[in-house]
Amino acid sequence: QVQLVESGGGSVQAGGSLRLSCVASGYTTSRNCMSWFRQGPGKEREGVAKISRSGGTTYADSVKGRFTISRDNAKNTVYLEMNSLKPEDTALYYCAATRWLGCTMDPADYQDWGQGTQVTVSS
Repeated sequence: QVQLVESGGGSVQAGGSLRLSCVASGYTTSRNCMSWFRQGPGKEREGVAKISRSGGTTYADSVKGRFTISRDNAKNTVYLEMNSLKPEDTALYYCAATRWLGCTMDPADYQDWGQGTQVTVSS
C-alpha cells in the first residue's frame, strides 16, 4: 500500500525556518520523481520543488535560494528545508509522487499524495 506522510509544519515568524519531512511507504523514493506542492488560502495548488530520479532538483521562482529539497534513500524520506520564510509562504504543504517517467511540477501528473502539513508564517 502506497502511503506518503508529511510532518514538520508549524507556525513561525517571518525570517524563520522549518524542515518538512515526507516518509514514503510502498515507494522507493530514489525510483520516483518526488515533489512538494502547497496550497494557500483561496489559491490553487502550486509546485514548490521537485527531485528527479537522478537527484536533479527544480524550484519555483518564488522559493529559489530559500528552499532546498533533498532525499535520504536509506530512510525513504524526502525533505523540504525552508529558510527565510515569508508570510506569503503560508499554506498547506503536500508531498507527492508520480509513477510516470516524466518529472514535472504539474499537480495533474501526480497520483499519490500525502495528507498535508500546515505552515503558517506571521509577520
